[in-house]
Amino acid sequence: MSAELIDGKAVSAEIDARAGQVAAELAKSIGRPPCLAVVLIGDDPASDVYVRNKARRTEAAGMRSIEIRKPAETSEAEVIEIVNGLNADEGVDGILVQMPLPGHIDTNRVIGAIDPDKDVDGLTEASAGRLVLGKPGLRPCTPAGCVLLAERAMGDISGKSVVVIGRSILVGKPAALLFLERNATVTIAHSRTQDLPGLVRTADIVVPAVGRPEMVRGDWVKPGACVLDVGINRIDAPERGPGKTRLVGDAAFDEIVGHAGWITPVPGGIGPMTIAMLLRNTVLAAGLRYEASIPAGF
Repeated sequence: MSAELIDGKAVSAEIDARAGQVAAELAKSIGRPPCLAVVLIGDDPASDVYVRNKARRTEAAGMRSIEIRKPAETSEAEVIEIVNGLNADEGVDGILVQMPLPGHIDTNRVIGAIDPDKDVDGLTEASAGRLVLGKPGLRPCTPAGCVLLAERAMGDISGKSVVVIGRSILVGKPAALLFLERNATVTIAHSRTQDLPGLVRTADIVVPAVGRPEMVRGDWVKPGACVLDVGINRIDAPERGPGKTRLVGDAAFDEIVGHAGWITPVPGGIGPMTIAMLLRNTVLAAGLRYEASIPAGF
């Protein structure tokens, strides 16, 4: 058996296009296109690339993009003031503060300042509460992308066994809750889990999200399972030449691809889905704020 590659780029392009269609219809009723504001503090190269990609794809979908860039020495109070200004701006539907923030800024305080109705990254306490309670709200982008790709690959995942490796508030915990919403049977594994390889071998769906290069080995994954690799790790690649590097996930792709049913590549799997779900959340936020009609199933 050879695993079917789950093409996150192709699926994300479909979601982007659909978001653009719904955004165009929404603009007719609210008088303007949905708007996403992204705040970037500092000059982290990876964050810079990510923010530029967000802006490019937002505008390509026919929505308005606002970028607010400030130097690394910007104070926490100034960042919160920026967020408060965006909260009050009726022309802004979604707010995203790019992580990581400089060390002198308390990330939780900044996230806590975001209006939950504009929290398109799904990180505020209110958004988390709505997820836990099963109430309508904006869901975290990366976990939502994982669930969507699982359903694209496997169809109905009701009753499937899922092992999420990692318990972060960014991916692990919300991913578990989103799979539960689809009636999957979910286990969250972490650093103190006993016999992690044995547990993973029981799973129909494996979601490695720990930030450890190729931690999940080939003999951990049962034949036919679906592996949704959230990890993005840069490692040395001397085979490519002196000083060269390459990106790998948290799963040992070459060991798993020969017997899994489906697997996401790194790059090109989960990563593109994060921005696609962000665009979707921006459209949903605009619709919710203005009580406008959004097509069922969007």
